[in-house]
Amino acid sequence: MSPRRSYDQYCSAARALDLVGDRWTLLIVRELLAGPRRYTDLHADLPGVSTDVLASRLKDMERDGLATRRRLPPPGAAFVYELTGKGRELLPVLQALGEWGGSELGERRPTDAVRAHWFALPLLRELEGETGLVEVRLEEGDFHLCLGAEDGPVYGDGTAPAEPDARLVMDAGTSTALARGELGLREAVREGRVEVSGDGAVAKALREA
Repeated sequence: MSPRRSYDQYCSAARALDLVGDRWTLLIVRELLAGPRRYTDLHADLPGVSTDVLASRLKDMERDGLATRRRLPPPGAAFVYELTGKGRELLPVLQALGEWGGSELGERRPTDAVRAHWFALPLLRELEGETGLVEVRLEEGDFHLCLGAEDGPVYGDGTAPAEPDARLVMDAGTSTALARGELGLREAVREGRVEVSGDGAVAKALREA
């Protein structure tokens, strides 16, 4: 494990960057907000990171109390990484960064990787204050949101593990506009760009907005 580098500045922002300022760390947090993940799954959803850098960042995050590593019980018996409470507290930090950086997305470049669940953070921001399970279907794939979760995953890859309170279906142009901050979710629903189904409170709130 490499020694922690520090800005050696008596400033809370500098201290925070001592922990999460290295390249890839916050993106690892983004992935672990989906719950426990195996190393191979993390590597697959972080295209461009080397195995050495990923292993080093995970060790640093364990040392700094942002993540833990544990073995799943049989028949899984694999090691997984998951966020601690301190690590989960970075959710609003990532949301704020995503909102600030939305205008930087521009058009998708041929070299840009994309995963459906990367659109979870802007939708979580749009649905702040709601509680329930929401399934989202995009052209890139499906994911689900766990609204109001105080601990554990705030989103997950794939369809919802139970009957969701709402299902949202949208095309690539709409999901991109939401991520850029050019369009609000409720506005998109009113314009017919997001299809909402389900009988839960979230679905009703979106249809009535």
